[in-house]
Amino acid sequence: MIAFVRGPVAALFVDSAVIEVGGLGVLVMCTPAALAELTVGAEAFLATSMVVREDSLTVFGFADYDERSVFELLQTASGVGPKLAQAMLAVHGADGLRRAVTTEDLVALCTVPGVGRKGAQRIVLELKDRIGGPTGSSTGPRAAGQPSRDDWQQQVRAGLLGLGWSVREAEGAIDTVGPMAAQSLSDGEAIDTATLLRAALRSLSKT
Repeated sequence: MIAFVRGPVAALFVDSAVIEVGGLGVLVMCTPAALAELTVGAEAFLATSMVVREDSLTVFGFADYDERSVFELLQTASGVGPKLAQAMLAVHGADGLRRAVTTEDLVALCTVPGVGRKGAQRIVLELKDRIGGPTGSSTGPRAAGQPSRDDWQQQVRAGLLGLGWSVREAEGAIDTVGPMAAQSLSDGEAIDTATLLRAALRSLSKT
């Protein structure tokens, strides 16, 4: 198993990044939280999980090791594959998923594209006693700078497009969460792109 990758970011896409490792470019499918902290040319350190299929080897990248552990646990539930697990993390984050599962919040789980009520019930049944409670903290493998005023819009847009939303829907969601970003700036706080992305996804799930 590839536990992590370290190296300069060679390219960024809406749902993945290419990390240069030992002269080779490794394509890593990333969660929005991980993508939000990557910059082309900058050093990256991603916790990773490799999914092996008969016809493919896919490396998934995460903002921290906690995200990775939840990603791998989600896939032990019936009907949850890597893509759905990644979407669940994009909408709720690791602690949000722990909270939703342990409190049996089916409404929250159903806001994830691809999760219906029966699927949410199955996830709760199979994972409630195993996923644990919210940790209240996230210890990642690397530190990263916060996005600027323009960067957060680009990163949220890329995350939404990578999850299958249209350009029009993404732009509408960005307008919805814009006041949150403006408030952070006026308070002198760093913009948390992952939080903005989850808020954007919640707004889209209500439409």
